[in-house]
Formats: sequence, C-alpha cells, structure tokens
Amino acid sequence: MIRILLADDQTLLRQGLSIILGAEEDLEVVGEAADGREAVDLARELAPDVVLMDVQMPVMDGVQACAAIHGFLPGCRVIILTTFDFQPYVRDSLRCGAAAYLLKDTPAAEMVRAIRRVHRGEAMLQSASAGVVLSNLVRGEEREPVLTGRETEVVRLVARGLKNEEIARELCIGEGTVKTHLRNIFGKLGLEDRSQLVIYAYEKGLVRPGNVKR
Repeated sequence: MIRILLADDQTLLRQGLSIILGAEEDLEVVGEAADGREAVDLARELAPDVVLMDVQMPVMDGVQACAAIHGFLPGCRVIILTTFDFQPYVRDSLRCGAAAYLLKDTPAAEMVRAIRRVHRGEAMLQSASAGVVLSNLVRGEEREPVLTGRETEVVRLVARGLKNEEIARELCIGEGTVKTHLRNIFGKLGLEDRSQLVIYAYEKGLVRPGNVKR
C-alpha cells in the first residue's frame, strides 16, 4: 500500500484527489494539509510514502515544504503539483529534492501512474520547461537568473498592475524600451506572460499586496 499525503490550499481539489486515489487498491490517502507548514507537520507525524504538493500555498510554499520534508524524511517522494509551467518553479522543485513535477490538468490515470513510478524510485517531469531546466542542470548551466536594476523596477511595476505606457511614464523611458526590458525579463526567467511575472514578483518579495494598483 502506498501511503499518500495531499497538500493543497484548495479544499475541493484535495477532496477530488482523495476520491480518485482512494479508488485504487494500492493507494491510501493518509492525510490532507491546507498549507506548507501543515504539510511538514503531518509528514513528520504520518511518514507518508508520497506527498502530492502544490507550489503556491499560504504560510509556507510547496518548494520550502518539500525541502523541509526531504531533510527529515529522505525516503518520502514529493510530487510537485501545480498550475504553472515555468522554469523557476521547475528549477526550485528539482533543487529541493522533488521526484516529479506535474501540472494540475494531468489526467487522473496519468497521475496515478506517476505516484506508482516515483514510489518505485523513478522521476517524472511533465512540463515543457522541465526538459530545458533538466538539460541545463546536467550541463551545470542552470543558475539563478539575475535581473538588472532597471529590469527589477519593471517587474515591480508590472506586478503593481501598470500597463506598458504607464511604466514608461513612471520610469521616464520610451514604451518601446519597456517592451525590450520585458522581452529580456521573460527570456531570463523562462516566463511566458505577465501573470506569471506577477507570481514571480510575489514569490521573490518584490511587491506587496498593498502596492497593487486598483
């Protein structure tokens, strides 16, 4: 029997996963956590074989929780389960010891297979970004991207909800220059759109909720 801990701040998702996984003869959901800290505490108490871990959770995010669990329960296999497919999350997940990186739109049958595979000691990376990150890690080329001071300013303003023309006025630069900075930022961070950039800004503490434009 493979003992599983679910960690996600969405109650409905946890309940759905519990029903799906509980229908399998060799899988047992032994606990559910609504945030990263609770996931760490339950992992310490229950010693699950596999943890399905969301990335974005309150109190402690999934990457931090994964690293903590890996520290005291190295035999536990953590599957990062997320809506977001971009390189920083993949890179951080691999570095914290995650055995798999799956997207939340993964079919139920594939997720069940993934749990069984990681429990056998295999790894799974279901992400367009994962191949790039893994290849770079193998070659020793995957480093934390460094933004220039001006690029960081642009990220903060995007996260505050400003449009390109507003950013240009704020920084006293041309709108074309703003677009150039954004192309460079997306390239460095492996992101695809502004919503992912906003998430990155919050994850890195570049902006606070109270600073968002209304």
